[in-house]
Amino acid sequence: MNRPGTSAAYLDIRMTNKPSSEHASSDPAARQAWLAVLARASLAQLQAQAPAADTLPPVQQVRPPEIGMVMLRGRVGGAGNPFNLGEASVVRCAVRLGQGPLGVAYALGRDKRRAELAALFDALLQDPQHHDTLQRELIAPLAQSQAQARAQTQHAVASSKVEFFTFVRGEA
Repeated sequence: MNRPGTSAAYLDIRMTNKPSSEHASSDPAARQAWLAVLARASLAQLQAQAPAADTLPPVQQVRPPEIGMVMLRGRVGGAGNPFNLGEASVVRCAVRLGQGPLGVAYALGRDKRRAELAALFDALLQDPQHHDTLQRELIAPLAQSQAQARAQTQHAVASSKVEFFTFVRGEA
């Protein structure tokens, strides 16, 4: 009996998602980096770069967009014991381009179209024909804007940082 987490489609995704060693896009660290950028991108940013449907090979939804929950873990001070902070909604999706690469995506929130586009871009980035163009025109600009937004947030937070210190009392 198959449980939802162990369906044949799920096992197929896990077993067939092995990168080839023929192209630079097979580097696991590079793929992790572009998946992180795609996961943080907004729907508007992804739709602006979405290719026309008639220019793509047939897109098969291996795992249609699904909404679920994940448990967020935290640590006191970033180094203490872990604790359950709370739950968050997440969407996951997996698509295959023709007989080509499998694209997967996980995104916080409940926006199914955003996860679907991120999975499509993941599949296209694994294809040598589209990899360099998408890296240059999609991933690099998104990564730069995300880094700028992160730097602005860190700067705004740093201005309100409070330094605590303790006075040592002398010998009495």
